[in-house]
Amino acid sequence: MNKFLKRFSMFDLAVISLTAALGVGIKPIIVPLVHIITGPLYIPGGAAAGGFYMLWIVFGLGMTKKIGTGTLIGLVQALLVMITGVYGTHGAISIITYTVPGLLADMAAKLLKDKFMSPAGFFILGLLANVSGTFLSSVMFFRLPMIPMLLSLSAASLSGGLGGLIAFRIIKAINKQGDANEK
Repeated sequence: MNKFLKRFSMFDLAVISLTAALGVGIKPIIVPLVHIITGPLYIPGGAAAGGFYMLWIVFGLGMTKKIGTGTLIGLVQALLVMITGVYGTHGAISIITYTVPGLLADMAAKLLKDKFMSPAGFFILGLLANVSGTFLSSVMFFRLPMIPMLLSLSAASLSGGLGGLIAFRIIKAINKQGDANEK
């Protein structure tokens, strides 16, 4: 584990901790608002809202460009919700439901190689992160029947992909600003 963590600079670790905190912090604000629309359709609010808090996993991965970032963000998020007891905690199972989306984003980034730093790559990373989180929550907590499960996963696909695109645009704006400051 020590060798794994040595790959990350202090900047990388700051990005990981801040994005994890942002992902956890935005969840109790966004989910209830989205649930107004998704509740009557028996779609968990997190499926549609997930793109807004899963984008932080993709954003962190894009900022550091280091495989393992997504997994660490998910792990830190799980620990944050367990320790603080904030919205979205399910006890020790949170380790799985928060870490797996980051792990899948890392795996996809590794498979995509340099192509993950593109709009399509970020869309895929966001989609995978949100679909995996929605699927795990749906199976472990909600036990949704097939049709609501498919609706949830469809909403999660779109929301996660759009969250990935938002993360890409934020990184692009940050990089553009950095380039302007160097001149």
